[in-house]
Amino acid sequence: MISTKISPRTLRQLGIRADILRSVSAMAMETPTREDALTTKPLFSVTPACERNQDELSVKIGRGFEQRHVGPGPREQRAMLETLGFTTIDELIDQTVPDSIRLRGNLQIADAMTEAEMREEFEWIAKKNEPFTSFIGMGYHNCFTPGPILRDVLMNPGWHTQYSPYQAEISQGRLQSLLNFQTMVSDLTGLPVANSSLLDEATAACESLSLMMNGTKGKRDKVLVDSKCHPQTIACLQTRAGNKNIDVLVINKKEMAEVMDKKTVGVIVQYPDTEGNMDDISELVNCVHDNGGLVSMATDLLALSIIKSPGELNADVAFGSSQRLGIPMYLGGPAAAFFATRTDFARQVPGRIVGVSKDVNGKQALRLSLQAREQHIRREKATSNVCTAQALLANATAMWGVYHGPEGMVEIAESIHHAALVVAHGAQLAGHKVVTENFFDTMKIDVGEEKAIILKKAHQARINLRDYNNESCIGIALDDTVTRDQIDMLLLILGSPKMVADLDEMDLDDIDKNSIASSNFVRKTSFMEHEVFKMVRSELELVRYIKELERSDLSMVHSMIPLGSCTMKLNASSELEYLSMPEFTNSHPFAPEWQTRGWKQIFNCHFSRIRALRASMPVLLRSMLTTSQTATSVESV
Repeated sequence: MISTKISPRTLRQLGIRADILRSVSAMAMETPTREDALTTKPLFSVTPACERNQDELSVKIGRGFEQRHVGPGPREQRAMLETLGFTTIDELIDQTVPDSIRLRGNLQIADAMTEAEMREEFEWIAKKNEPFTSFIGMGYHNCFTPGPILRDVLMNPGWHTQYSPYQAEISQGRLQSLLNFQTMVSDLTGLPVANSSLLDEATAACESLSLMMNGTKGKRDKVLVDSKCHPQTIACLQTRAGNKNIDVLVINKKEMAEVMDKKTVGVIVQYPDTEGNMDDISELVNCVHDNGGLVSMATDLLALSIIKSPGELNADVAFGSSQRLGIPMYLGGPAAAFFATRTDFARQVPGRIVGVSKDVNGKQALRLSLQAREQHIRREKATSNVCTAQALLANATAMWGVYHGPEGMVEIAESIHHAALVVAHGAQLAGHKVVTENFFDTMKIDVGEEKAIILKKAHQARINLRDYNNESCIGIALDDTVTRDQIDMLLLILGSPKMVADLDEMDLDDIDKNSIASSNFVRKTSFMEHEVFKMVRSELELVRYIKELERSDLSMVHSMIPLGSCTMKLNASSELEYLSMPEFTNSHPFAPEWQTRGWKQIFNCHFSRIRALRASMPVLLRSMLTTSQTATSVESV
């Protein structure tokens, strides 16, 4: 008997003949396995929902989604048309849309779903994703999202419907949260000026390049980029620099001083780098500054809780992603990037900066004190062309910082670091060479001819490791969700003769000798000393604080609100359910493509719908496609 599962949308969308329905219903259906769902050939051909013509959909069941979320119904539409002197919407469009750009005929898109159908559809799609545990790193880490942040911020219309805090009078709650984000970033990076988030790490790197170009004197036509920056960052920099007539020289940072000259804008380095290394760059920094250039440093906020800050290393700019501070990977985004610099460059900072001011009554109030809103006027000459700042994700990250505080952050970082030291020690016991010398959570291991066997064992354990394709090396990057069982599994995969329970005093002594605490990179300066990062420890206290700020805002839960053309106002509660589904949240952007088939289906359907709207015009999906391997397999439009 063939095992088949019919998509929940089949009835409504295909209008399947009654005889087929009776035939299928009468079958003694077996319970399909996960593999069956992906490989079993259906009894009859089913066209993907995104490719079906609206005219083909003959069955309508249930109340449509749009009727719940698009305000005007037929009665209101008739009243509005009568007021304008029209009888139909087509007549209105004929009078307002030029015939040369008017789209004639029906759109080739599927009919709308009900909310119940959409839930079932997404559950169906989610099963096509394989949520392996990913220790790949490269700027993306699994992490634990505290329940109150997931439920009371990310999925709370009191936070996600108003979004952009352009009107200070109705945005004091969000502005306070974004100020918390700025304070946390400034303290951790050791730089006095931080903005209230950017799009992602790769584009933040491009913004740092723009700042360096504007902040240096003389004709400069090249930038030096560390070859051990994340590959997606390097790719984005090469694209942006090409449009700015700047040459990008990708080079090992240890060789940068040899090619540094007066025509160099500056250097961009990763700390810790993509392989996990922390290098002493003090001589490089001095060389760059002596030549009038600037130093930008991509970094990791969690690591900065226990390692020296970029400010202590005399960097001019620090940037990176805050994703691992409570935001799921979501196949590469969205997550808030951060950007910090010295006071000298405050007016060159992209995005916006929340500042403390006073209202007409002399009371303390918050506002957007600096914001680069000139991009629509000056275009390519603008300080920045930033169009979005991931404010909701920055708010969630800020709440993560408030919830854990500096002590909790250090505790999490030290726990991850210790786990990484144990894995590195086990790799050495197994006879492998740990290439990374000074590391926080990421290590590169030369496993020689055993590479294929180790990767196969990891796959069997449903674990993704980084594969350095042209080398005999693998990479392991740990995170705050790693368990003792997973550490033992990694030791077993590497062939270590000892598990965690077998480590003796001599082993522990060797491990401690390699720790950050025993190195010159250990952080000795304090951070996040403001009261807001010390007053919350319990979940109840956090919820009260979230609600306190929420009550200081005007959002869609209160009334219609002005401004915010790119806000999330129309995101329904049923659409946000999937923010917590592990099949979507735990997908790493560099996981094998066969593990992200569900994501690929979503992208392909999205492309198909956009194709129907925009004909042959080019389309770019942001921001999940920015760094995802899946992007390479999605058909271009």
